[in-house]
Amino acid sequence: MAPRLQLEKAAWRWAETVRPEEVSQEHIETAYRIWLEPCIRGVCRRNCKGNPNCLVGIGEHIWLGEIDENSFHNIDDPNCERRKKNSFVGLTNLGATCYVNTFLQVWFLNLELRQALYLCPSTCSDYTMGGGIQEEKDYEPQTICEHLQYLFALLQNSNRRYIDPSGFVKALGLDTGQQQDAQEFSKLFMSLLEDTLSKQKNPDVRNIVQQQFCGEYAYVTVCSQCGRESKLLSKFYELELNIQGHKQLTDCISEFLKEEKLEGDNRYFCENCQSKQNATRKIRLLSLPCTLNLQLMRFVFDRQTGHKKKLNTYIGFSEILDMEPYVEHKGGGYVYELSAVLIHRGVSAYSGHYIAHVKDPQSGEWYKFNDEDIEKMEGKKLQLGIEEDLAEPSKSQTRKPKCGKGTHCSRNAYMLVYRLQTQEKPNTTVQVPAFLQELVDRDNSKFEEWCVEMAEMRKQSVDKGKAKHEEVKELYQRLPAGAEPYEFVSLEWLQKWLDESTPTKPIDNHACLCSHDKLHPDKISIMKRISEYAADIFYSRYGGGPRLTVKALCKECVVERCRVLRLKNQLNEDYKTVNNLLKATVKGNDGFWVGKSSLRSWRQLALEQLDEQDGDIDQSNGKMNGNTLNKDETKEERKEEEEELNFNEDILCPHGELCISENERRLVSKEAWSKLQQYFPKAPEFPSYKECCSQCKILEREGEENEALHKMIANEQKTSLPNLFQDKNRPCLSNWPEDTDVLYIVSQFFVEEWRKFVRKPTRCSPVSSVGNSALLCPHGGLMFTFASMTKEDSKLIALIWPSEWQMIQKLFVVDHVIKITKSEVGDVNPSETHYASEPKLCPECREGLLCQQQRDLREYTQATIYVHKVVDNKKVMKDSAPELNVSSSETEEDKEEAKPDGEKDPDFNQIMHAFSVAPFDQNLSIDGKVLSDDCATLGTLGVIPESVILLKADEPIADYAAMDDVMQVCMPEEGFKGTGLLGH
Repeated sequence: MAPRLQLEKAAWRWAETVRPEEVSQEHIETAYRIWLEPCIRGVCRRNCKGNPNCLVGIGEHIWLGEIDENSFHNIDDPNCERRKKNSFVGLTNLGATCYVNTFLQVWFLNLELRQALYLCPSTCSDYTMGGGIQEEKDYEPQTICEHLQYLFALLQNSNRRYIDPSGFVKALGLDTGQQQDAQEFSKLFMSLLEDTLSKQKNPDVRNIVQQQFCGEYAYVTVCSQCGRESKLLSKFYELELNIQGHKQLTDCISEFLKEEKLEGDNRYFCENCQSKQNATRKIRLLSLPCTLNLQLMRFVFDRQTGHKKKLNTYIGFSEILDMEPYVEHKGGGYVYELSAVLIHRGVSAYSGHYIAHVKDPQSGEWYKFNDEDIEKMEGKKLQLGIEEDLAEPSKSQTRKPKCGKGTHCSRNAYMLVYRLQTQEKPNTTVQVPAFLQELVDRDNSKFEEWCVEMAEMRKQSVDKGKAKHEEVKELYQRLPAGAEPYEFVSLEWLQKWLDESTPTKPIDNHACLCSHDKLHPDKISIMKRISEYAADIFYSRYGGGPRLTVKALCKECVVERCRVLRLKNQLNEDYKTVNNLLKATVKGNDGFWVGKSSLRSWRQLALEQLDEQDGDIDQSNGKMNGNTLNKDETKEERKEEEEELNFNEDILCPHGELCISENERRLVSKEAWSKLQQYFPKAPEFPSYKECCSQCKILEREGEENEALHKMIANEQKTSLPNLFQDKNRPCLSNWPEDTDVLYIVSQFFVEEWRKFVRKPTRCSPVSSVGNSALLCPHGGLMFTFASMTKEDSKLIALIWPSEWQMIQKLFVVDHVIKITKSEVGDVNPSETHYASEPKLCPECREGLLCQQQRDLREYTQATIYVHKVVDNKKVMKDSAPELNVSSSETEEDKEEAKPDGEKDPDFNQIMHAFSVAPFDQNLSIDGKVLSDDCATLGTLGVIPESVILLKADEPIADYAAMDDVMQVCMPEEGFKGTGLLGH
């Protein structure tokens, strides 16, 4: 038995022999476990929850002894946020903006670009007054150039370890929670920056993007027949290099410039020959920029899956790159040195993390830029392009090839930046303009103020901690009560008092009170008995209450618990006694009525009731074990308890009297009832002479009379309309009977309800009227044509013989008479048969009904759609052809919302997996109509449940180089749509 249960049993062992009226103060103190010995520190290692005298292991160990001052606060040293000497400033990652941060750092360390941006005139005169800046106004850049100016100035002279680029990101309209294609961002931003700077008057500013990043190449096509050469000149800002199948950067460049043969269907139209001829085509590099950006195409389109994937293959590259062999005009001095490596960590094209390794142009040292963290790369850490992959075990990674001195290998580098080595050394000092420096100084002042404020808060926390340390060391020694006057305090409050991380609140003992506003005996396990001296200090310093002294021990609760325990011990004997008493026959009027169900389960009911009383914790204060009860849960529990029948309530009628059914109750002796009443004192009591409920007797008689009446009505109607009841010899419009010219119509619903009543008259209510208004429109016209009543609408109506109609009019109230009349028209033999309805058809409402039926057919939440693949103009269907569980009315926007199981969006990737046809190669059609509108719903496309969609697959394109075009045409992505990058 667990120690806590042993304590519980020991505290109440006396209740087995003591009657409730004999409970003394000694018994009360025993129940509250005051007799237990205090635990000794060093012997007891953890708190004994069952012992209110145990004050060990409640959190005191962190205060007893010497304490490090840093444990008194949770405030980091503000100097940790300060920029280190001779280091760079990082950029905050706003969620998924690491790709932006890497490029900002690369562009910042391009000194020529930074100097040109500083020369841009600023339009922020609103923020200046005289020679300075208005203190009450925050600077808000208005243009992209101003945002870059301010960011670069902060990156250059800020005292912070990292700065927040949210203003720049917001100005571009980027989604901070969505990771974008870094290469596409670089292209679009350079284009935007070039367009913005083109309006500047200063040529050093206006042409900086072209001077730094722009080169020129030509597409050269040579006719194989006449040798004519045609050129198409083009500017470039980066070279996009295919890396698939290559191991070295030079191989990628060679493939980019290799000659391509134009033959067969791909022949070239030669203007000199005036006909299509075989030809060769290649790219010639005419000029190279100062900063050469080489994009490694790691992210390619996978036709098998229909998605982009990352090529995690190693590519070797050198720190010195001689581009002279690749340019058309030799002798230009095209030797480049590596200045930056941009890296994507991760194995997927849709997730991961971006990092940059960038060379400081002033010192020549390499640094790793990882958002807020900047790290110098030297010694063994100087491995350019090497970053451990995310979410990929090191064992599964391909072994890195060996690299010689001055060369590196990377499986994650996606962009290499080279700087022209032969150009003049850049100006080592780029001065921040005075206006921007003022803004930086103001930001630095705010940062210093924040540092001072944080340091003061740390000092205050340390001072409070020291004072608390002295208080705990003083009071903890005086906590044990011993033989002196004592009080009870919540264990939870004592633990919070000893918890350094939370401020101490006033003492709250309300959660431990019983219904008599005293200490509940069941709560003693979460209370601690402390000395009156310590309690006086606690209440004087922290307040609260109520104070629980020796007078707070609740005698009423102890007496009640004693009564319950005695009854539980007595229950087994009383169960045998009651069983013996039930065997005896009750004579005269001395007995009592008890429900048979109650008698069968009275022992279990009594045990549950006693357990509930025994373990009942008063909830009048709304708390249990210090936790607030959920009001909704409490109401729900009470409602369930109220719905459960208590003892002898199974023979109560709805009016609270004795029920009339004697099969549900039994007569027991007075002695047996007396025993049962000890356990169920509030049970309803019914002596044997008690009369049954008079209201129930009246209702019983009325019910019997109603049943007899219903049987009589049903029998009469069944006899009057035998064929209608048995559904025999029914007339049919498509085969009009010869012996009548008139047929009447009622709704099929009326017939079905009437048949239910006739079959079971005691369970169903009689049908009193024929409601034909459901078959008519609001104008009183018929909603069905003669043709439709013979086909699809025949299930809604029932045809009635004239003789049956006369009987129906006698038996029921008819709201509208509907009939079909047959007549012969014309003198020719045989004459033409004409059918007329009364009332006549309403064409407008009939048309509206058909339209509504079509709409209903195309609006569904779940349906099965079949897909047949067409091969050589023949339909074929796989054994496991896909059945799409789809919705007809969900738009593209709705697909973003989470849906419950069974309401999934149409996933046409099922077709891809079943037929091995990628989405962009699928041509879908239904009834000759091509399904090409991706924004339309299935209903608007005419796809109804059980439809068959035809699938015809396009042949794959053999030319791998055309994949990017296919991706752009067939698989459109949102990308930077809606951002400021596309605004120009």
